[in-house]
Amino acid sequence: MPAPAYARLFRAGTPAATPRFAGLPKYNFVGGHNDPTRIPVDALADAAAAALRREGSGLALYNMGQGPLGHDGLRDMVADKLRRHRGVDPCTRDDVLITSGSLQGLDLVNDLLLEAGDTVIIEELSYGGAISRVKKRGVTVVPVALDAEGMRMDSLADALDALKARGVTPKYIYTIPTIQNPTGSILPLDRRHRMLELARAHGVPVFEDECYADLIWAGSGTAPPALYALDPAQVIHIGSFSKTLAPALRAAYAVAPQEVLWRLVSLKTDGGTGAVEQMMVAEYFSKHFDSHVAALSGVLEEKLRTMVEAVEREFGAAAELFIPKGGIFLWIRLPDGVDVAKLVQPAARAGIQFNPGPEWACDPASAKSQLRLCFALPSKEEIREGVAAFARVCFEETGIPAQSANVRHGAG
Repeated sequence: MPAPAYARLFRAGTPAATPRFAGLPKYNFVGGHNDPTRIPVDALADAAAAALRREGSGLALYNMGQGPLGHDGLRDMVADKLRRHRGVDPCTRDDVLITSGSLQGLDLVNDLLLEAGDTVIIEELSYGGAISRVKKRGVTVVPVALDAEGMRMDSLADALDALKARGVTPKYIYTIPTIQNPTGSILPLDRRHRMLELARAHGVPVFEDECYADLIWAGSGTAPPALYALDPAQVIHIGSFSKTLAPALRAAYAVAPQEVLWRLVSLKTDGGTGAVEQMMVAEYFSKHFDSHVAALSGVLEEKLRTMVEAVEREFGAAAELFIPKGGIFLWIRLPDGVDVAKLVQPAARAGIQFNPGPEWACDPASAKSQLRLCFALPSKEEIREGVAAFARVCFEETGIPAQSANVRHGAG
């Protein structure tokens, strides 16, 4: 019998096939990877062994018999972290839903709230996955301007007023207030209060993404309380351990008003997030969260300094840098004449991968000359070499940077 003509059977609108994985590039500046030298392998192995010996018989049951919100110990740990670090008090395990990565939390909230034709408000530069997901649902995205301190409240007020004048109430305001992705800013407390005031006045929930909030440089001080801490009834909150521990563990969480939380549970039809991962994270982080995150943040800040020095050396005044207050990304603006999309393939041939700015913008054309570099995964030497190699590619394709170290040394 002949094989089915599968291409004819695929549902309309499915994305093109993903290329076969050919390995990571030599200079990998994309995604939310972390520093492989900071994964506490031995301690995680010990944590997994201890948890399995104590609780392993529960693997015979879906959700280990502890209910659909997830592992009790991990939810206790999340509640403790949110109380101590993000000002969410009171907070108990009953307020927390464990998800398989923050992307699942994002999808669950969208599944609950969004239909084609709806409208959402998003920072003009934001997480590419959040932007692309709502656009694929046929949802209108209204961008709000950013500055060095995050979302501008005058721009948010104008957007809400303009929508109200048209009879439109957005389904939510999506924001990354603490270590904004991709710019790395921290929204000040007065703006947080103003955002919540505007949201209440217009009857719009705030969807708060705090995936990077634990990774703040010591010199940046502490961040203001989470928006959820300031007004739990108005906010849906998600966070993750991908950036503080390991993205491959897919351990994240959502916190929301009870009427929302249990609707999210009804939509989470995966049979439960991986139990061993939950047990391992709970066992390790319940004892070592503060010390682990402090050490990791110090390493990441050093890598950021290395990347900033490399970009300034190679690009000079041709690159405007948005220095983050934490996290794992550096956002860069090149001269307006540079189209970063045209650098993707030449860079890939040189073993370099980066995130083009248009993929992180509500209006892609507005970020034509901008890009995001992740500094967490590569070593300091790879950062220096990779930035130099990228400057060579950029010069060969655009004539910029004319004053880079590559050009001065005859490498261009």
